[in-house]
Amino acid sequence: MNTEYLEVRGLTVDFDGFKAVDGVDLTLFQGDLRFLIGPNGAGKTTVIDAITGLVPATGSVNKSGVELLGKKVHQIARLGVGRTFQTATVFEQLSVLQNLDIAAGAGGSVWTLLRRRREVLPVIEETLETIGLTEFADKPAGVLAHGQKQWLEIGMLLVQNADVLLLDEPVAGMSAEEREETGKLLRRIGAQRTVVVVEHDMDFMRAFATSVTVLARGKVIAEGTVAEVQANPKVQEVYLGTAAAVEGIA
Repeated sequence: MNTEYLEVRGLTVDFDGFKAVDGVDLTLFQGDLRFLIGPNGAGKTTVIDAITGLVPATGSVNKSGVELLGKKVHQIARLGVGRTFQTATVFEQLSVLQNLDIAAGAGGSVWTLLRRRREVLPVIEETLETIGLTEFADKPAGVLAHGQKQWLEIGMLLVQNADVLLLDEPVAGMSAEEREETGKLLRRIGAQRTVVVVEHDMDFMRAFATSVTVLARGKVIAEGTVAEVQANPKVQEVYLGTAAAVEGIA
């Protein structure tokens, strides 16, 4: 039975009287590849901002018995909750290996982090293989393709032992081949972790989601499998709106 979980209850984010997130409930278990979808302005990114402590929120975010709301960003990260942003934030002048080394030693001194190790840490070797960047280990991160930078950023979370990964539009701007590789990567890492993907790419969602939550105007309007969500009249009405758009999701 899955023991690791993230339980979000009544999550609300208020920006000067505007409820960007309005009473959101989510229950996420280890092994769940959950996609969070919805129209622009639905509150998807704000939900993960709130979970990771980037914006103040009310309600409850409970990770395996530990309350996250009210903790600082770095405390939440140390509790195993990691996130990526729409634009990959890697150290472009440093090698792929050094990027992972820095992430693995987060909290140590710069000189300790940048020293040449005689041996690569096993967790880093394993992560390089997982994210498919072993042959790029000694290359500067700046020369990586767009998709590879996203994989490196995911790898930087893995070496920090993040077991809840919140990924904000990870395949935006990727080629079809990169999207496919990213989906396979998410499946690989998602088996032992909880992965939440904020996404606009419906083809990608259909191919890889194990469950879907649909947000509109800060509220959850539907949840279930891809098929259940696609068949939900409320989703078709609120999220899609037009016959052409309905064909797009169906």
